[in-house]
Amino acid sequence: MKKFDPINQRLQLGQMAGAVSSCIFCQIAHNSTSTTLLHSDDKVVAFQDIKPSALRHYLVIPVEHISTVRNLQSREEDYTLVNHMLSVGKMLLHRDAPQSKEYRFGFHQPPLNSVDHLHLHCLALPFQPTVWIQ
Repeated sequence: MKKFDPINQRLQLGQMAGAVSSCIFCQIAHNSTSTTLLHSDDKVVAFQDIKPSALRHYLVIPVEHISTVRNLQSREEDYTLVNHMLSVGKMLLHRDAPQSKEYRFGFHQPPLNSVDHLHLHCLALPFQPTVWIQ
């Protein structure tokens, strides 16, 4: 008889539903891509946005699949996670863009999110012009 492993079970259930295996950010979080990680710990990973819109534009994502900000709840563990995401983003921007005087942090809410995996945008200004392809 197999021993119950809640973490593995959650991953298997997510993969059966397509939430983990089809999510590019889950693949990045589990080191299944060639994406260079700027930070990695047991709760979050951070990497550069593929379409940067500022001097530095990083994404901080939870290792665990959380679809959007709407899936966060008023509970200590979610507050701690978001606070940790923000701390990591601030640390990276202060390290990599100390000359910047302004920073911006934020989440997109559905339907404006491009990937259904919670991600915090961390930007060191100035903004850069972005070319939108239609």
